[in-house]
Amino acid sequence: MSLPSPHQSSLPSLNPMASSSFAASWTAKQNKMFEKALALYDQDTPDRWHNIARLVGGKSAEEVKRYYELLVDDVFRIENDKVPSYYSSSRNPSSTLLSLALRYLAS
Repeated sequence: MSLPSPHQSSLPSLNPMASSSFAASWTAKQNKMFEKALALYDQDTPDRWHNIARLVGGKSAEEVKRYYELLVDDVFRIENDKVPSYYSSSRNPSSTLLSLALRYLAS
């Protein structure tokens, strides 16, 4: 499964600060369930975002799709040396969804 270009997103250009605050509204448990659901439901799964939202709990299909698109945008920025300023060296990357994307891309 490859990550789409952020230019394929149906969302307007995302503000890194907005994406940071949006991501902060997700609990650690929701993040973990999101990671598992992405592995379970690939891009060809019918009703993918509804299935992922059901597993995550407390989020709509639109919210989980937006969260995925934010992740794709972050990966795109990292690959192009445009790391958002809210990723500082003091932040523990092992606890972020970003670390999942980096592990996925490395495999």
